[in-house]
Amino acid sequence: MKYISGLSSPVFDRPGQRTLAILGSTGSIGTSALRVVAKNTGDLKVVALAGARNVALLARQAETFRPAYLGILDEDKAEELRALLPGGYAPRILVGQNGYTAMATLPEADLILAAQVGAAGLVPALAAARAGKVLCLANKEALVLAGDLFRRTCQASGAVILPVDSEHNALFQAYAGHEGRQACRLILTASGGPFRAKSLQEIQAATPAQALKHPNWSMGAKISIDSATMMNKGLEIIEAVHLYGASLDEVDVVVHPQSIVHSLVEYEDGSQLAHLGMPDMEIPIGYCLGYPHRLNIGLERLDLAKVGTLTFETPDLVRFPCLNLAREALSAGPSHPVVLNAANEIAVQAFLDSRISFPGIARLIEQMLAKHSLTSMHDLEDILDLDAQTRTRSEEAIGKYEW
Repeated sequence: MKYISGLSSPVFDRPGQRTLAILGSTGSIGTSALRVVAKNTGDLKVVALAGARNVALLARQAETFRPAYLGILDEDKAEELRALLPGGYAPRILVGQNGYTAMATLPEADLILAAQVGAAGLVPALAAARAGKVLCLANKEALVLAGDLFRRTCQASGAVILPVDSEHNALFQAYAGHEGRQACRLILTASGGPFRAKSLQEIQAATPAQALKHPNWSMGAKISIDSATMMNKGLEIIEAVHLYGASLDEVDVVVHPQSIVHSLVEYEDGSQLAHLGMPDMEIPIGYCLGYPHRLNIGLERLDLAKVGTLTFETPDLVRFPCLNLAREALSAGPSHPVVLNAANEIAVQAFLDSRISFPGIARLIEQMLAKHSLTSMHDLEDILDLDAQTRTRSEEAIGKYEW
């Protein structure tokens, strides 16, 4: 195994405040990151915030942290944002995908936190990597779509990738100091989501409201549905392969309902190193923002005696077919994960809009994969073209059949 990037950067050696740009500041990862910043103002300073279309929240964040740059997705929202900012504060407002990309490469930013949801985060994250940034990556879809491209880019630019996902952050910490030496298996833990103990019949009748009720984590709508289908874990399998240079056979999943053990690395002598902590995203976010040092997050301490029992189960692939779909996509070739992700994003939104059933998510993804032939993926444009084509085909399929 070989990690996707080197772990050396002038940012890590320089004393004083680190400057931070957050792409996706109004989502669950972004808001958690700003809580970490607020607790560590001597170590971190926000220079840029991008918040898609949530103008009101972005304006409140901007008033508190006063970054020099703000990002928003369209001009109308930009005007609305300007009107909400306090007098005497006039940041530069960057608009659209080009604005996000500019923000990801700001010379003033030491750290780029890529916290956008879905494939929309690919282009800015890759731009940060090309610029040689320290990229705190919460957008797993970027690696699902373009893992090989990120590896080549980091080798060329000297960029550093630090994984924000709790599971990959746990693997990163358990792998530290053992790079390339006798690690033989990566074990991702999964909570099992809201339907872990539900029957197949109950899962088939699931509503969006039920699927959004995660038992342990507070997350956005898309990742909550991915957790309910366990596609989230399927995407993390692909992400792990790219992050750690592992083979598909070297990545396993175990269901752990308490969400205390966040993942494990197994070594050739049979030992396993685990990362334990409370289920709060401020912990992995803080680890990345302070790396290689740890910040004071100020959260409740883990009390194992209070937790009492930690349990583990084998995932049920009949009730949660998305796990196998992800493995099959990665095995089929580099273009299939692009299809998997695009079809999943369309299917999840269709489910949230009550246009398809919960089982229809997996069925739509399976159909899109079955119709796809292996495609050469030479560059970013190839990836974006296939992503767009798959979204169109997925929407057309939703309109033709009952799901």
